[in-house]
Amino acid sequence: MRIKLLALLSMVSSLNVTTANAQDAFATAKITAQHVSESVHMLSGMGGNIGVSAGSDGLLVIDDQYAPMAEKIAEAVGTLDKSKIKYLINTHYHGDHTGSNAYFKDMQDSTIFAHENVRKRLAEDSELSPSALPVVTYEEGLTFHFNGETIQVMHLPAGHTDSDSVIWFSEANVLHAGDLFFEGRFPYIDLDGGGTVSGYIKNVQSLLTMLNSDSQIIPGHGKLATKADYKTALDMLITTAAFIKTKKNQGVSLDDLISAGLDAKWKDWSWDFITEEKWITTLYNGQ
Repeated sequence: MRIKLLALLSMVSSLNVTTANAQDAFATAKITAQHVSESVHMLSGMGGNIGVSAGSDGLLVIDDQYAPMAEKIAEAVGTLDKSKIKYLINTHYHGDHTGSNAYFKDMQDSTIFAHENVRKRLAEDSELSPSALPVVTYEEGLTFHFNGETIQVMHLPAGHTDSDSVIWFSEANVLHAGDLFFEGRFPYIDLDGGGTVSGYIKNVQSLLTMLNSDSQIIPGHGKLATKADYKTALDMLITTAAFIKTKKNQGVSLDDLISAGLDAKWKDWSWDFITEEKWITTLYNGQ
């Protein structure tokens, strides 16, 4: 199904491995934990970055990577708190952020929260276990009062997908941006999943107004970041999108734009999954 195919392609591309040895990559992948602030921790492994609130109220987890990573995630989270995961939030529907949903529902009786479009899109996959579906959905957002934190879950207009949420830890001054932030690299904008280039840019602009110089950001992919890092990403988004839009309006074809490429200063933003060619194509088709 499309969701599983997207997840597999994302993993395979980003790790530069073939489908045949993908399971070997899962077997050797490791989960690393990093304390961010107050009750908030960040876990990195294979797939989207995981946010964790661990404290006297228990465990709240944001995203859960791929299904084969579930036991490793559980083990890593267990080093922060021995209790079961009480609440699990999905930032959007992609398989590298929702793949372990069923495991945590079945094995730890976790309650899964997500925007209503996450449930709708996951439910389109007939091969997916019903346990993987969020059981609490919302239109605009909700608030947890948990581990001494005010944790705001906020749905944003279509950007990366049409199912995007971010999570703001008010006291800790930490934002989990989901895939509305690919730190230091071209982002994936899922045009088929309701994402838009203009919406992505507007969402980043909006989120930046919430932050200050001490804020920390858990990106969907990449290392722990700051407001300055997010501003740098926004500059790339605005500059490259404006360039492609201008050229497209002048009648330049997509093939010619790909041949010409972007300014050399954006060379290092290209990566295995979203190369310069793919980013130009996204900007051209997603205007």
